[in-house]
Amino acid sequence: MLTSQIKSNEIEFGSCNKDLLEEIIFYGIGLGADFIELFIENTDNSSVLAEEDYITSVSPSFGRGAGIRIFKDNRDGFVSTNDLSKHGLMRSVSQAIEMLDINDKRNREVFNGLNKHRDYSLSKKTWINEVPSIHEISEKLLVSTKSLKKNNKIITRKGSYSRNLQEVIIASSDGTYVSDIRLHQTVGLNVIASDAQYRSNGSRRFGSSGMPNEFRFWDHEKAANDVFESSMNMLYADYVDAGQMPVVLANKFGGVIFHEACGHLLETTQIERGTTPFVNKLNEKIAHESVTAIDEGISEGSFGSLSVDDEGMEPEKSVLIKDGILKKFISDRAGELRTGHKRTGSGRRQNYSFAAASRMRNTYIAKGEYSKEDLISSITDGLYCKSMGGGSVGATGQFNFAVEEGYLIKNGKLTNPVKGATLIGEAKEVMPKISMCGNDLELAPGFCGSISGSVNVTVGQPHIKVDSITVGGR
Repeated sequence: MLTSQIKSNEIEFGSCNKDLLEEIIFYGIGLGADFIELFIENTDNSSVLAEEDYITSVSPSFGRGAGIRIFKDNRDGFVSTNDLSKHGLMRSVSQAIEMLDINDKRNREVFNGLNKHRDYSLSKKTWINEVPSIHEISEKLLVSTKSLKKNNKIITRKGSYSRNLQEVIIASSDGTYVSDIRLHQTVGLNVIASDAQYRSNGSRRFGSSGMPNEFRFWDHEKAANDVFESSMNMLYADYVDAGQMPVVLANKFGGVIFHEACGHLLETTQIERGTTPFVNKLNEKIAHESVTAIDEGISEGSFGSLSVDDEGMEPEKSVLIKDGILKKFISDRAGELRTGHKRTGSGRRQNYSFAAASRMRNTYIAKGEYSKEDLISSITDGLYCKSMGGGSVGATGQFNFAVEEGYLIKNGKLTNPVKGATLIGEAKEVMPKISMCGNDLELAPGFCGSISGSVNVTVGQPHIKVDSITVGGR
């Protein structure tokens, strides 16, 4: 369990805070709020960076505070504070009330007290003692970066590890009263290769949720080999010619395009902003019938999994698209209030300084019936995108993503490696062109930035075929 210094009359982690929390909530309701939510957090984080054969950075960090959100009609006000005393929390409630300019103090809403405490942390209190020590982490990172040095063309080697241990208490005027401990670990490897005028890079990231021993079983040799081979394959690659062509997107991290270009458009925050082209498309076809897409927070060990969201609701499995038909949006409390779409256990935030918003968790395209070879053999001239790089996404789903590792497809066979490729398109145009889905679904960890900060997510898909997409090159 996380430890913290406790002051008198202050929120105490690992203990019952019901009386104090109820007093704070009664105070906000008495000031005229329709609804009040308290999100209280204690964190113990660390990160380690290895460069070449040295540990160059060890960064521990600790934090604690509360985010307080007030609703009045369809409006909400949010205030965060580091002061977890009764006085500090009440002052923050008053500030949130003032933000909404609530003058009518008549109590139209009734608060009947908090429900029985739901404690999801009971089996997780030993995690802090089970995670690897800084020494153990450092040793394994150094072994990993050493494994990357397989020839003299590798000029840069990096390995990184981060751990986030978070303890939360969530209480609100609808009776919600829950506690949880979350653990996320991630490790990444990166190389740059160079030979005269030729240059390439390779990278891989691995991560898990709620698995304190996972890093100890990480196959760093396999990871290092994958990164090295990727950089070598791309080192002498020719530049791809631009054009319109069919592509096969690899499984696992290939799912980042669906996440970025389409997934965000299915969050109720986008409906509130008026930026999603799918706002009036519920129960209508928006993708090829081969596409079924899911968002959930329940896959054990996956980076975006959670026992309870940041609004105190257990996550559910949400089938967003079924056989090409739009079935559901990803919704939080504000989204339900303002759009009518029911909450899906998707209210998420980076930490206590952000208000929760509708955010993806583990989001992926479901597996189909085809093999990877089936997809590739169906293409005469096209591109195989084995690994995706960075990109950008517009407000309404326009995207531009770099292909980190790509290969030409000629007459149904993988041929020459190519570099410099970018995938350019728009979600509403590309989704109907995903004509084949493989049977090899895999997930990959990542971080997603949006209105409520950066949160842990999982992206994923099987191999998929897009019949036609714009490929930028030269």
